[in-house]
Amino acid sequence: MDKKTYVIEGMTCSACANRVERVVKKLEGIESASVNFATEKLTVSLDGAIINDEKIIATVDKAGYKLIEESKVKKESEGITEADKIFKRFIISLVFTLPLLLISMGHMLGMPLPSIIEPMDNPLNFALLQLILALVVMVTGNKFYKIGIKNLFKLSPNMDSLIAVGTLSAFLYGVFAVFKIIEGETEYTMHLYFESAAVILTLITMGKYLEAVSKGKTSQAIKALMGLTPKTATIERNGKPLEIKVENVVVSDIVLVKPGEKLPVDGEVIEGNTSIDESMLTGESIPVEKSKGSLVIGASINKTGFIKYKATKVGKDTAIAQIIKLVEDAQGSKAPIAKLADVISSYFVPVVIALAFIASIGWFISGEDFDFALTIFISVLVIACPCALGLATPTAIMVGTGKGAENGVLIKGGEALETTYKLNTVVFDKTGTITEGKPVVTDILGDDKNDLLVLAASAEKASEHPLGEAIVKEANERGLVLKEIQNFNAIPGYGIEVKIEEKNIFLGNKKLMVEKNINIEDLGKESDRLALEGKTPMYIAIDGQFKGIIAVADTVKPSSKKAIETLHKMGIKVAMITGDNKKTAEAIAKQVGIDIVLSEVLPEDKANEVSKLQATGDKVAMVGDGINDAPALAKADIGIAIGSGTDVAIESADIVLMRSDLMDVSTAIKLSKATIKNIKQNLGWAFGYNILGIPVAMGVLHIFGGPLLSPMIAAAAMSLSSVSVLLNALRLKKFKA
Repeated sequence: MDKKTYVIEGMTCSACANRVERVVKKLEGIESASVNFATEKLTVSLDGAIINDEKIIATVDKAGYKLIEESKVKKESEGITEADKIFKRFIISLVFTLPLLLISMGHMLGMPLPSIIEPMDNPLNFALLQLILALVVMVTGNKFYKIGIKNLFKLSPNMDSLIAVGTLSAFLYGVFAVFKIIEGETEYTMHLYFESAAVILTLITMGKYLEAVSKGKTSQAIKALMGLTPKTATIERNGKPLEIKVENVVVSDIVLVKPGEKLPVDGEVIEGNTSIDESMLTGESIPVEKSKGSLVIGASINKTGFIKYKATKVGKDTAIAQIIKLVEDAQGSKAPIAKLADVISSYFVPVVIALAFIASIGWFISGEDFDFALTIFISVLVIACPCALGLATPTAIMVGTGKGAENGVLIKGGEALETTYKLNTVVFDKTGTITEGKPVVTDILGDDKNDLLVLAASAEKASEHPLGEAIVKEANERGLVLKEIQNFNAIPGYGIEVKIEEKNIFLGNKKLMVEKNINIEDLGKESDRLALEGKTPMYIAIDGQFKGIIAVADTVKPSSKKAIETLHKMGIKVAMITGDNKKTAEAIAKQVGIDIVLSEVLPEDKANEVSKLQATGDKVAMVGDGINDAPALAKADIGIAIGSGTDVAIESADIVLMRSDLMDVSTAIKLSKATIKNIKQNLGWAFGYNILGIPVAMGVLHIFGGPLLSPMIAAAAMSLSSVSVLLNALRLKKFKA
């Protein structure tokens, strides 16, 4: 299945989004379709052999909207933004609405009008001038009518249909009144509703402008990420530096970067030493030292030295491009909670139109005049626009996922965000997640520690075993000179036997010492202590005599204990999964405060252990970094990959922690909780507003002697509800990790 994203033009509310989604889903060859009203994008999974772009675009066009493939859309910075276009419409509408208001309402407030348009002296001039001013505002807002009337005839009314029907009713009744004035019935000067139509359109256009500005702010995270990559790169061709556009860099090009410059693409250092600020990617403020062989990331900043590096990933394959894609996909996705709003808004508009008719006819039958019934009709239609409903979820997801990216936490979608909120158990892989994943020498027990280390490292330098590599590394770091070995024999499952300077040396586990009848009782208690601490003791014997122990362990990451304490404070159980023996696993678990220890688990069984926890009713997150963690990451309710891990682990996960810091697990959960809380507030406001607003507009309060809602107040309230939802979503920008 192929995945494609399109930009939709002409949508004005969630009812529009639902219509586009509905018509596209019906097409043969479409597996799934999702419309995000906030980003105005359609994302589809399709079978390219059955359906093509033209068919999808034609179907959406028939539904009344314009579809453009995302790759063909001009970047916002290249032209006038949508917010600019709406602002221009708002200013024109305002310029004509203000005098219209003064002419229609001014005389009621005692403001004098020139005799030529005074209703008592020149009623026709008074009416015609209002008609002309209102007509200009309606022409300026013609988009509402084009889309609204079209959708009404297609029996798929949207917000524009409500606005169009309401304002046209007011305008047409005004035109009827003008004809009555021409016939001499001058009392109709008091029955003109031109100002209602103009004010409604102007206020709603203002609301649309504020929405557009706020929606622009919600996607700042992506714009900020896009702006990180430099526009040009300096590469070496035929031994000379050459500046080219960054999109023209190809894999294996030699890139030159001076101090203070940004790296254009990902690569591997081949010459020079420097420190690089990778905070844009990891959120980690301390620069990272780089030398020959180090991997570097595009868009990071070279701080101190001049380097040359070979480009390994360019264009859409670079780390920053992958992050932008992840964040865009996440912002375009829907959380399950959004489906509730979708279902309601799909029935909402037809119900509102029905309620407007019922209320206005009901009042007319009960004895009220036509003006009163018309006011009720327009007010119900205008106040009920479901914009706030459509914006409630996607705007919060956009801000939430953007905020996550700023903090080095990449959340791959609305569904992941909502599930994370429900987690009550987190399972950590041990090696490389809770621990550093690299064994180091922790203890040397014996008479001459350096001599023992020299012999052990000399013996192990031919070995590829991780424990042996740790011993060799320790000797190198201490600056010890290793000896030549005369003979080497690996004993699988036990250790090694070597000859150095005519001395026969055994180095290995307890089983090797027992096999060779070497007495190790002198350090028996120490050996047990090391094992209880989760360390692996390696025994050394020279010419049949036991000489000492070198203990090697995979050390716990500095952040692990604090991260687990933080999760406990949040009421979350913590489990650790490892292939290590029970003793070692329990020793590590004790150090960091793990609740559940799952030891001696084979890589292929990790996913089964996750399933067992899920079977008890727990919502489980799995945190891992290796290829063998991928099945468990996919099986868990939420898979969390450490950013320094393998591509397979990152691909299988729902959340990626770019900093490899376990504290970010709690950050992801806290951000999820904050975002879902924000969505619930938004939906509560949007539903609550309509539940309270519609009965007031229908005149329920008026039955008990209360006020009647004017169409102009209804328009202002409707715009305010959408803006308040957006402003509430933007509060998430204050979230602190």
